Amino acid sequence: MRFGKTLRNAVYPPWKGRYIDYTKLKTLLREHDVTNEDASDSEESQWTEQDEEKFVQELINVQLDKVNAFQSETSKQLRERTSACELKLRPLAPDAEQEGLDEQKKRTIASEVLHDLDGITQEVNELEKYSRINFTGFLKAAKKHDRKRGARYRVKPLLQVRLSQLPFNSEDYSPLLHRLSVMYSFVRETLSQAPVQRDLADRVFGQDSYSSYKFWVHEDNILEVKTFILRRLPVLIYNPGTSKDLDTLAEDPTITSLYFDNPHFDLYKQKVDRAPEAGSLRLRWTGQLKDKPTIFLEKKTVTDDDGSREVKVQLKEKHVKEFLEGEYRLDKKVHRMEDMGNGESAQAEALKSNVEELQSFIKENDLQPMLRANYTRTAFQIPGDDRIRISLDTGLALIREDSLDSERPCRDPADWHRADLDDASMSYPFSTIRTGEIVRFPHALLEIKLRGKAHNAEWINDLMVSHLVKDAPRFSKFVHGVAQLFEDHVNSFPFWLGELENDIHRDPETAFHEEQERLARRAEDDMAVGSFLGTGSPASRPLIGSPFQRYADGGSPSTVRRPSRPADPRTLPSRPSIPELRLREPEEPAKPAEDPGKLSRFTSMLPSFGGTRHAGREAVALPPGVRHPGTWIKDSGPVRVETKVWLANQRTFIKWLHISILLSSLSLGLYNAAGKHNKVAQALAVVYTFFALFAAAWGWFMYVKRARLISQRSGKDLDNMFGPIVVCIGLAVALVLNFVFKYSSMLEQNRGHRPPLGGPVHSNSSNLFDGDSSALRRLLFNQAEQQILQ
Repeated sequence: MRFGKTLRNAVYPPWKGRYIDYTKLKTLLREHDVTNEDASDSEESQWTEQDEEKFVQELINVQLDKVNAFQSETSKQLRERTSACELKLRPLAPDAEQEGLDEQKKRTIASEVLHDLDGITQEVNELEKYSRINFTGFLKAAKKHDRKRGARYRVKPLLQVRLSQLPFNSEDYSPLLHRLSVMYSFVRETLSQAPVQRDLADRVFGQDSYSSYKFWVHEDNILEVKTFILRRLPVLIYNPGTSKDLDTLAEDPTITSLYFDNPHFDLYKQKVDRAPEAGSLRLRWTGQLKDKPTIFLEKKTVTDDDGSREVKVQLKEKHVKEFLEGEYRLDKKVHRMEDMGNGESAQAEALKSNVEELQSFIKENDLQPMLRANYTRTAFQIPGDDRIRISLDTGLALIREDSLDSERPCRDPADWHRADLDDASMSYPFSTIRTGEIVRFPHALLEIKLRGKAHNAEWINDLMVSHLVKDAPRFSKFVHGVAQLFEDHVNSFPFWLGELENDIHRDPETAFHEEQERLARRAEDDMAVGSFLGTGSPASRPLIGSPFQRYADGGSPSTVRRPSRPADPRTLPSRPSIPELRLREPEEPAKPAEDPGKLSRFTSMLPSFGGTRHAGREAVALPPGVRHPGTWIKDSGPVRVETKVWLANQRTFIKWLHISILLSSLSLGLYNAAGKHNKVAQALAVVYTFFALFAAAWGWFMYVKRARLISQRSGKDLDNMFGPIVVCIGLAVALVLNFVFKYSSMLEQNRGHRPPLGGPVHSNSSNLFDGDSSALRRLLFNQAEQQILQ
């Protein structure tokens, strides 16, 4: 079916006219089969700069802006209507005042809200379909343009850049759906007088079911992600050889998955549209096919609760073709299991049921091999413990395996796989495959599967919100391969195609703040519906569908949960650009606010005076139910201080003692040379004596304080400029006073009041260097001054 007809069939009548005008775009592109069938080739070949500008303007600015504006406006209106329904239900909440509301009135309000919720839910579903069909339309129009005018002009790269900047093809409706789900439950309870089902979160995160999370990893971050995981989980060794090979180091296995579909790609369409009970079928083996590996035929079906059910049988290569044609049914294996007994009969019945289900599924849907996915997998798991399973797939190549073109089939229609690949044992990057038959995925794929209490692993949450990975929640190798290699056969594309050409590198600090904002928005949505659950404060309620959930300290698993805090950049293998963040000490008293202007001017001159250099950094507020750890992990264990740290502290103390001795010698020499009548010189000698004592006391005080901080592994700064500033200012004042007194003495001598030669000095002036030991005092003073300046 052509996309134009698909688009017309997908239009939601109330929104007619809001969709992409695909016909106008084809008219501007001069499509013969739609708008201008009688045009000659010469007219068609006259494509000017004005024609190109008109088409790009219509596609990028007019149509794309129209679709994005309508999607944003409709999404905002749906949230406002949801908030209005919450306000209507607020008087019916368990903790609300209900005076004057009888049962009939409550039921009337609940019925009205239920009707509104039905309308909102329908429009949310239609809005997602609207976004997808328009997204496909833009890609189709760009592809038609590049195919027809690509020799001189290409518009697809520009379109992908614009698509990545707009939210209409990437908005997540999960928080809105969660709010609607809670209100539906509350309304049904009010209408039927049945208790609200509050164990939804426990079922979603049950002990026996897995939750899967998928991410893209840039090739520059692959090694960093591997080392981060290796510190917590070992690599799961895969060794298909015999016991003789146990001493050799096994390499990461290469896995091949052969996906099935019919010529109409019905399974692909169901998976893209997330249809109920959508199924997929694949053959999977490890290594090269010529090595006779074990082959698994697997069918996976999506269930109503967003889970999945898997049916799998094990085959040999010689039986694959017969099984796919319905001629081989594993009868020998079934009879063997029935004859053995000992409980094997139940397994035999299950195997027979699986065989019948798989063969009927293949026959009813006319399935055939369509796509091959080849990749190298590194698996991480603790042996015997499957609560946390992580896989990292690299070197992903998606290859056509179809025989749709009878003249140039990729696969022999009589065979079930491409013999040219398997007979030659081709491996990545498959350089001999023809262009158009292969797509090499540019990133690595990380998948994390968690079961039970593994959802509470903090290091897993830190990795999932870090800058090292990009969230790809619904990514599928099968869907991506079909969308890239069979784009002419399908009329619906996954949203992640718009982000494929973008650089997924993220700054660590930016990723950290984005996660904080995401959690804040999710907490607001959760707060809006919290009163209907009757579970207490909003912080204690679960965020359904979020992978970042754990139990609060001292809480019950069924009632008390909190979202995980964003990943602290200090715990991740990140780049040096991440700022250091500190937890706020709960017992620290609040300090009065200071004038920011004065503070900034003063600290610009003396950045470390009066506090630590970290005082202005942002503090992280602890979420509800979380207390300060008291002792950091880095502070646990015995104290081991490097020798150079202790010696540096002792060396600083010895320097202060040296300064004290010099000042003491200077004051003693000055006092002895002053005589009985020079009171000013004696006073200065006493002042220097106090500075000497202060230097010794300050050196001892800082030595003891720094030794204590080092022993306690404190993060506080070890520097303190108070002592040096006091000593320097005091000596500077003494020198100025000495100069003033000396200058006054010279003025008095010039006026004729000079005392007799060799007589005592009776004036108020003072000369520190008069007397017989002036050279010694000058030497001591110069040494003291140099030590202080150092």
